Amino acid sequence: MGSVTDEALMDLFCQGDHSAFEALFARHAGRVHGFLARMVRNGPLAEDLLQTTFLSVIRARGRYEPGTRFTPWLLTIAANAARDALRHQQHVDAHAHAAPEGATSVPAPEGDPALRRRIEDALQQLPVEQREAVVLSKLEGWSFEEIAQLRGIRAGAARLRAHRGYEKLRELLGGLEDA
Repeated sequence: MGSVTDEALMDLFCQGDHSAFEALFARHAGRVHGFLARMVRNGPLAEDLLQTTFLSVIRARGRYEPGTRFTPWLLTIAANAARDALRHQQHVDAHAHAAPEGATSVPAPEGDPALRRRIEDALQQLPVEQREAVVLSKLEGWSFEEIAQLRGIRAGAARLRAHRGYEKLRELLGGLEDA
């Protein structure tokens, strides 16, 4: 199923082909996990959210519309799961900004764990909408049009969220270059 598109695989899965779901999971699990880990900054929670995301794909297959681009649809599910978990975590955990043991890190300059930690901490201080826009644009390489489609907003709004996130990161990082 290597040359079959994600959309065709999802159509096959909707028709009851479970191997198509397995192929989609194999293709996307790593990327979705990376996205979730950067959003929630907690490796075990990201793993749980990965499972929740793909369980939601199974449950939502009856509502999947043929022709819908699969990756944005999947990442919308993942982003919503991350947002829900972060809201829950903020209510339950008074130490939401502390890095849990086993946290998955954000890419940063090699060989400088202090800088990496500083960037991770700053990223976690952004509002969820800004963090999501920054992670998707800078770390996942998405265009603002793709982010807008994912969130159901205009491209200008996605650009504004990311820009505000970049500005806040610059402020939090005290003028570090390439923040």
